[in-house]
Amino acid sequence: MIWNDKLSATRAGLRNLNTAMPDTARTFGSLGKAVKKGGVLDFKTKEFIALGISIGIRCEPCISLHTEALVKAGANRDEVADVLGMCIQMGGGPSMMYAAKALECFDELSSA
Repeated sequence: MIWNDKLSATRAGLRNLNTAMPDTARTFGSLGKAVKKGGVLDFKTKEFIALGISIGIRCEPCISLHTEALVKAGANRDEVADVLGMCIQMGGGPSMMYAAKALECFDELSSA
């Protein structure tokens, strides 16, 4: 349950930040919505890309949020593992460590 706890903590931190800068938060949120619904790639593919970037930049809160989005989008473990393999190939050892975190997160969130 650590990933659910991390998600809760991340959301609490974001709510606090959004309260401090509502215009910026609203504008950033609008950008996210526009990017996710527009273009030729489907939502799940875009979330796979976001997960890969999250691993590459070593952002655990990003990993949890994008993994949760992938679970909700119907991603399966084999698809996630395939993305994680690309992350490892591109990022080496550090990406392997964060890929392990992402798979742990996926396993926890998809079993709920």
